[in-house]
Amino acid sequence: MQNPDRETIRSILANAQTIAVVGLSDKPHRTSYQIAQEMQAKGYKIIPVNPGIVEVLGEKAVASLSDLPETPDIINVFRRSEFLPELAEEAVKTDAPVFWGQLGVESEQAYAILTAADKTVVMDRCIKVDHGALLS
Repeated sequence: MQNPDRETIRSILANAQTIAVVGLSDKPHRTSYQIAQEMQAKGYKIIPVNPGIVEVLGEKAVASLSDLPETPDIINVFRRSEFLPELAEEAVKTDAPVFWGQLGVESEQAYAILTAADKTVVMDRCIKVDHGALLS
């Protein structure tokens, strides 16, 4: 498994407009909430993907990637690594070009599924940290 180079990641973040956040919590103390809130403040549209919530950060949540109302530029995942292969299978059925596993979230099996479907894959990196380092 290999992440894209810094310039590719910078380009992904510079050109993206919509981020589907899988596992986004509606609890303000959770990391997923804080990072999604920060990305929203930077101008990205956030689509919460969590079957356990109705709305978060002013956006209506959807239960799964198959329920997305529009194609996101990035699928950003805040789920444990063991859920990544299943999420990768869902992600390849979407037109989202980028699958991003947050810091500590990675799976060789998911990477293989996604790259075979020509998706750009970033794993074990924080989208907020990369945004701050590459675009600020």
